[in-house]
Amino acid sequence: MLLVSDSVSSVLPMLSHQNSESVVSSSSLPLDQYKVIRRNGSVVSFEPSKISIAVTKAFIAVNGGQGAASARVRELVEQLTANVVNALVRRQPHGGTLHIEDIQDQVELSLMRSGEHDVARSYVLYREQRTRERSKGKKETDVVHVLNVKVGGVIRPLDVAELAGQIKAACAGLGSAVDAEQVLKLTLKDLYDGVAIEEVRKCSILSARTLIEHDPAYSFVTARLLLNNIFCETLGEEVLQADMAAR
Repeated sequence: MLLVSDSVSSVLPMLSHQNSESVVSSSSLPLDQYKVIRRNGSVVSFEPSKISIAVTKAFIAVNGGQGAASARVRELVEQLTANVVNALVRRQPHGGTLHIEDIQDQVELSLMRSGEHDVARSYVLYREQRTRERSKGKKETDVVHVLNVKVGGVIRPLDVAELAGQIKAACAGLGSAVDAEQVLKLTLKDLYDGVAIEEVRKCSILSARTLIEHDPAYSFVTARLLLNNIFCETLGEEVLQADMAAR
């Protein structure tokens, strides 16, 4: 388990402060345009310094506090943080929301590519342990989370069945090449409580587009969802793929 003792905790503020400034200044990107969706559905600001702290803790777990305080590790943490931020920004160059799991996946990938396999392994084990703890807690509380969306300025529960129907209609006729459930899963993963319904539709389009690399047939799904979004903006109502010809 990744623990930071009192004797090495002073290392973290120094590393996180330096790395945060370096990432922002070197990338020259508007990072305030990005938000992070936490596992509980809440949305927080994107802070590269938190990536630096997580990476530093991983080095402390393997090398100890003195190793983490070395100039080599500080520079490496700075570079790894920059790599993670740049990878995330390349995926969403115009800003938007990032899921915490995607950020942590990038941290693992960056550690592996840098050759820090022991540190990466420690980080992976810590994530697995935290996942088991959250899963246990979820089973004990058994709380059902209802996602609310904003429709015309009014907050109401998201109609998941309706959203699933729209995605399924966009996948109609494409056979086993596409999976409507996968598109729905990716869409729901990136939503947060209180999101505007317009953003929900845009999120479904982006989710389908990310799957094009797995199968080109998803380009048709993306186009259909985009067309549905245009109809919604023009007519002010949802129009399924099968009903578009009649309009």
